Amino acid sequence: MPVETAPRQSAPVAHLAAALSRIVNRAAMALNAVGTLFVMALVIVVVADVIARGVFTAPFNGAVELVEFSVVFIVFLQLTDVVRVQRMTRSDGALNTLTAIRPGIARWLRVGLDLLSAIFMGLIATAIFPEFTDAWVNEDFVGTPGIFTVPAWPIKLAIFTGSGLCALRFWLTATLSILQRGESHEHA
Repeated sequence: MPVETAPRQSAPVAHLAAALSRIVNRAAMALNAVGTLFVMALVIVVVADVIARGVFTAPFNGAVELVEFSVVFIVFLQLTDVVRVQRMTRSDGALNTLTAIRPGIARWLRVGLDLLSAIFMGLIATAIFPEFTDAWVNEDFVGTPGIFTVPAWPIKLAIFTGSGLCALRFWLTATLSILQRGESHEHA
């Protein structure tokens, strides 16, 4: 007769975190793809502006505004995927050295850094959300009136979505690391 063991308490949490992680990863990849399309569109706008200036001596109205608008848009659309694939620019020489001599401490330091990053990105999302709603309700525009304007809400939405999803990605990375550490102790 098989011996029944008590169910592990962390198993449902780990499954939920892993499922949520897969959803966040898919959303990150989708936003990255949209950001890539914006990069391609931005290249077309810049090339059109250069041709218009060189051939017709008439710049493309709004090219500067579109570049300014698009850069922030692209960064926040692609940020979560950068975190997902661990390509975030950072100086981790000290952390790598610590990993070689004290892997346990380095692991907890990484968890702490992920949690601090989650808090920071969550604060950005929290701060930008009222600006997004104001821009949506008040129909705010950015640009030069009479020359070129675009609605302000899409960029605020991109910042909110990107930073909120990035906060979730950092939190999930820390949570999954903690849960994996707990499971490895249970199996020992």
